[in-house]
Amino acid sequence: MKGMDSRAGAQVIKADVPLADLFGYVSDLRTITSGRASASLTFSHYSPVPKNLADKVIEDVKGALAAK
Repeated sequence: MKGMDSRAGAQVIKADVPLADLFGYVSDLRTITSGRASASLTFSHYSPVPKNLADKVIEDVKGALAAK
């Protein structure tokens, strides 16, 4: 969470979120706000993947390649 502002009677929330965590976010946001909310997503930066997640991705790819 980077901050929250008020603009024209609406709340504006600014946060850095991994792209993988955003799939389905806009649909969920519209559902819980009865369609009144909107989202604007902008690329911020690249960041190293934590080792435990990197290891899982590598194992998944190795498994997929071995299955071919």
